[in-house]
Amino acid sequence: MLATATPYEITWELLPEDFVLDDEPVDNVNQPPLAAALTESLELAGKLPDRALVATNYGICATMNGKIAIKAPDWVYVPQISVPRAQVLRSYTPHRQGDAPLIAIEFLSDTDGGEYSSKRTYPPGKWFFYEQILQIPHYLIFEPNTGRLEVHRLQKSGVYELRSPEASDRYWIEELGLAIGVWQGRRENRDSYWLRWWDEDGNLLLWGSELVARERQATERERQATERERQATERERQAKEAALRRLEQLEQQLREAGLEPPN
Repeated sequence: MLATATPYEITWELLPEDFVLDDEPVDNVNQPPLAAALTESLELAGKLPDRALVATNYGICATMNGKIAIKAPDWVYVPQISVPRAQVLRSYTPHRQGDAPLIAIEFLSDTDGGEYSSKRTYPPGKWFFYEQILQIPHYLIFEPNTGRLEVHRLQKSGVYELRSPEASDRYWIEELGLAIGVWQGRRENRDSYWLRWWDEDGNLLLWGSELVARERQATERERQATERERQATERERQAKEAALRRLEQLEQQLREAGLEPPN
């Protein structure tokens, strides 16, 4: 149990089995592929530990003054869970089932401003819940249609501060050893803005389709190199044959002139 300053008493209770979760569809068709793209590149790069929890539109729970409060970030990263994964299928309660979330991301899909809500009364606004209740170190708000990204970092004072991007227009997440930023391109028939990861050397963490394409290119380069080698060998063989024919012709000409070709 963890208490905060009055008037909020925060406890970390498991979600009751009979608790009815909202069953509303995602706000925007872009949200699932955006979230999947973030997770896929982490996993393929070996940057997703076995005990980490990554989820999309998935309930994170806290109990405020005896009332269960749940928010479902569009994408959330929990460094480590301490219970079997089967126990967090419906929701996740920090401090009871593992670490607090490290990163929460919201993909803007409308203009109601819910991602910025500091509403302190029950049910709390998202901003207040992430900042004051869950105390998530990194809160990102991304507008997929324009590519605008806001990265808010929790300060020692307990409030979020808007970060400025680095020279690379990316944001270094020290706890992950990775940078996050905006990338423009095509994936799954969507040609627009995406959130991507980069390692400490500035290398982009690739999606599966990109890894396949890179492997195909490598295979094609190898095939072309082999073909160039084969052609060079063939040209050398033909040159030797041509030289041998010229030698035979010269010897024949010498014999026709009554001369014996040298040995």
